Amino acid sequence: MQKILILFLSITVMGFYQTAHGQSKKKKKKLREINLVISTAESYTGTPYRYGGTSQSGIDCSSLIQNSFSQAGYTIPRTSKDQSKYGKKVNWNRLKPGDVVFFKFKEKRNKWYHSGLITSVDQDHIYFIHASSSRGVIQSDLTSNYYKSNVKTFRRVIK
Repeated sequence: MQKILILFLSITVMGFYQTAHGQSKKKKKKLREINLVISTAESYTGTPYRYGGTSQSGIDCSSLIQNSFSQAGYTIPRTSKDQSKYGKKVNWNRLKPGDVVFFKFKEKRNKWYHSGLITSVDQDHIYFIHASSSRGVIQSDLTSNYYKSNVKTFRRVIK
């Protein structure tokens, strides 16, 4: 009976170790993917904005997001509007690097969608990279009034 109990405990302990070790591997893989997505987006810094552009010679916001996730093996929709429905919805208080922010701007009967990739989150600031129509690919502070007041939603692609 004692041998069976020892064998059972050994199997149980090994199972817990393998589960914890497997979760650690998954977490590390997820972090590598997020870092790859962010570094890919950052490699476009300074690239001029071009509506419909998809390359280093000119890019729009949704293509920046699509290209960045593509490098980590994720296939996401092409337009910001469609991307805003992809992945898991996230709230302001749960934002992490690698999440995608979507904006809906309105001006004189015109409305347009814009997207960016969260690159860092701390107590005071949330930074994101995006293809600005006036300044090209840049990092901006999401907590500034201009961006904060136009946020439509956040999505997490890498879960």
